[in-house]
Amino acid sequence: MAAVSCGLMQFSGVFGAEFCINSVEQTSNRAGVRGSVAACRGPGFACGLIFNCSDGFGSGSEWLLKDKRKLQRRGAWRRSAAEKDMDALKHENGKAEVQDPKLHDEKVSHLSDLFPDLTWYANPLTRNSYFHPVEGFFVTEDDLVAQHVCINASDPASQIQKYFLRAGPRDKVVFESEEVKAAIVTCGGLCPGLNTVIRELVNGLWHLYGVREISGIQAGYRGFYSFNTLPLNPKVVDQWHKVGGTMLDTSRGGMDLKKIGDSIEDRGYNLVFIIGGDGTLRGAHEIFKEVKRRGLKVSIACIPKTVDNDVAVIDRSFGFQTAVEVAQAAINAAHVEASSTPNGVGLVKLMGRYAGHIAFHATLSSRDVDCVLIPEVPFFLEGSGGLFEFVDQRLAENGHCVIVVAEGAGQDLIPKNTENVKDESGNVLSQDIGFWLSTQLKNHRKTQHPDKLFALKYIDPTYMVRAVPSNATDTYYCTLLAHSAMHGAIAGYTGFVSGPVNGAYCYIPLEQVAYNQKVVDVNNHVWAWVRSLTNQPDFIKQEEQVLALTNPNGTLK
Repeated sequence: MAAVSCGLMQFSGVFGAEFCINSVEQTSNRAGVRGSVAACRGPGFACGLIFNCSDGFGSGSEWLLKDKRKLQRRGAWRRSAAEKDMDALKHENGKAEVQDPKLHDEKVSHLSDLFPDLTWYANPLTRNSYFHPVEGFFVTEDDLVAQHVCINASDPASQIQKYFLRAGPRDKVVFESEEVKAAIVTCGGLCPGLNTVIRELVNGLWHLYGVREISGIQAGYRGFYSFNTLPLNPKVVDQWHKVGGTMLDTSRGGMDLKKIGDSIEDRGYNLVFIIGGDGTLRGAHEIFKEVKRRGLKVSIACIPKTVDNDVAVIDRSFGFQTAVEVAQAAINAAHVEASSTPNGVGLVKLMGRYAGHIAFHATLSSRDVDCVLIPEVPFFLEGSGGLFEFVDQRLAENGHCVIVVAEGAGQDLIPKNTENVKDESGNVLSQDIGFWLSTQLKNHRKTQHPDKLFALKYIDPTYMVRAVPSNATDTYYCTLLAHSAMHGAIAGYTGFVSGPVNGAYCYIPLEQVAYNQKVVDVNNHVWAWVRSLTNQPDFIKQEEQVLALTNPNGTLK
């Protein structure tokens, strides 16, 4: 039984916000858990509960539920003392009671589901000559990570709280080192950090688990059946992290499920690591189902890759911070060009087909951007509140203007001459919003202000952003992603994506990531910060504003 001690403290903050902090200290038979639960309410604040716990193996915002699954299997699951303590957190004087959100843990497939009599082996890390695992080092199937650290305190019981299996080494594995044949493949577009992920997979498998047969599948999925493989070892990949792109080569498409399944079966691969974006992950999900249908003892482990940072569920995708950093150079150049001529405009197009995360974060990291356009926010050019009016005002006030536009923004404004064209991964190709917008701005100034000097410099750093090596932060991040995937695969988990949720690394069912996207939440206060820096319009037309402010009967709201 866990011993629980609780303390409750209340104080009033700015804007009349009232905070409740409930500290919980738990000691269990397995590991010590310390945590805090904070709730806030009041004008200007979103109500929420914040969980912050750690148990000695890493740290971060996670809520660990011990022994839940075993008790559920026995039909004897009862809420823990910590959960009951959540119910005890009530607002006095008739105010709302804080209750638990609904609990739902996301099961990750395991090879034991297909092979009930699977043989288990002691983790080779227990015999590692370089270090000895300390107590609490190994993670169990009962260690879970909460997806939401903030909930609405006014009605928490109506919210479903998802829990993901925590990543890390297990004390038992289902593969012996000598039987492992690992394959690593990179698919889709380039991204900073690809070579780092490959390098750390190879080094981890080789040094930590004694794996000696590691193959690099070249040129994406088609490399499985075109026999383009590269034997990998620590010496081969030693300097790969210093190079951009992927040393295994990549391509889009090539998803021939039968040929890929035949290749995995014929070559005897039992650990397959797939690195790629949404299209690649959808293909990986089909490969996972195919090897399962064939009854193969194969773990399919995925590491999500997209420079756009639109991977669902996880905190961020690798290479994203490098991309934002490199984008700063383009924004700085645009600002220098624009400010060096009367009525100068610098226009920078950044990557972001469906989500404007790079443009959004690059703007937030810069102080030179006057307007940022992203796919999540429609805009228009002419009329009151439009982009042309804003640019004219900014040029009149400051003499120059810098605009950042994501590649997927404003696609509805560009006349389409043909049907939507897709790439080999099935993604609709965006029309060049940067070139089109620069032409429209030039035409506007020429017709509306013909007597004034005007210069526009258009910068497209797309391939500079994605082709560089990862920076220090992303290199570190790639290492943790690779090791998380490696530990899970060799322990028998399959059909999963490794990634951090609220700072804690975990395993997420593949289908939850492959068929969903993460876009910029324009209702979030962070987007409000961006607009407070740029002072750009909200691009709502006058007639829409009138409709928003009036009732159906014509009276003001």
